[in-house]
Order: sequence, then C-alpha cells, then structure tokens
Amino acid sequence: MIIAGRFSFADGEKIINTHYKKLLHEVERAIENVDANACKTKRSREKTMKGKQLFSPRALNKLFKTEFLPSGWKNRKVLCEYSREFYDPNYSSGCVVKGAFRDMDFIKDDLGVEVQFGKYAFMVYNVCAKMTIFRNLGHIKVGIEIVPVKSLAEQMSTGVSYFEQFVWDLQKRGVSNIDVPVLIIGIDV
Repeated sequence: MIIAGRFSFADGEKIINTHYKKLLHEVERAIENVDANACKTKRSREKTMKGKQLFSPRALNKLFKTEFLPSGWKNRKVLCEYSREFYDPNYSSGCVVKGAFRDMDFIKDDLGVEVQFGKYAFMVYNVCAKMTIFRNLGHIKVGIEIVPVKSLAEQMSTGVSYFEQFVWDLQKRGVSNIDVPVLIIGIDV
C-alpha cells in the first residue's frame, strides 16, 4: 500500500517526528509492506455494486497485524466495569454487562496506532474518544490513525469513511485541550 496523505491533528505529526521517528518509520514500512491486492476478496451483494470484487476490511486488518505484531507492537485491551451509581434510585436493571472492553490495535512505547476501514463514526471515536481514554489510562501519549483515501474507500463496501472527509471534519471541529496529538495517514493501493 502507499501513503497518499497525512494530516496533523493537535500537532501530532510534529510530536511524532520529534519523539517517535523510529516508530513512525516502522508504521510507514508496515503500510508499504501490506499487499492490498491479496485482499480484494469480497464479492459485493449490495444493490449499487452487485457482484463487484471489493477489498475486504477483515483481510486488510489481518495483513496489518502480520506487519505490526512481529515488530513488538501489541494489541491492548482494557476491561470496562460500568458503574450503576448514575441510575435513578427507582430504576432496577436486570441486565448485567459482562466482558465489555476497549482495545487499541497496536501500541509500542507510548504510541498508539488504529487501522480503520469502518464507518465514519468509528474514525471520529478513535481520535476524539478512544485515544483520549487510552492516554488518560497511561497507555499512550500520541496516536496514529490509518484510514483509506476516497479512491480506496470506493473499492470497499458502501459506508466506509475516508481520509478527505475525516480531515475536513477534524479541521472544522478544531482542537480541544483534552485531545491527543494524532497523525492521520491516508492510504491507497
């Protein structure tokens, strides 16, 4: 795969280039080593693309794992224990939440990496919530979000978000004092 674009959110690119340059090179190498053409395995059943051969997000994620994990990057799961203290005193839930967790695809030396080929809300959640949570828990200090550019997203199932859309929204949203510095990397084939 190739790196088609970069967007620095909350000075993410500057901070990563200054303090995590070696890890950034590992991320760039992992992206370059992913053979996306081997992942064009999904046959569309959608009305607008019936029968068309598409890139499989699952297969792409699997290839990213084969690139990151041998280099010492680790997936990190954080178990969630949900409090009932905010329920109304008159409310009684019969539901017990078991096994809830949050996870980050790859972490190494305080740098978190998320690879996202999903719906738009997941990209925003990763950068504006999940990375903040993982920073607050002491697992990361900065992050990298790897997402498809529009031309790649068009070769996937409908609804997959893309770099250009994500960057526009982050620019219009602005940066908050709780945001984690993140480098958004747009990828293509």
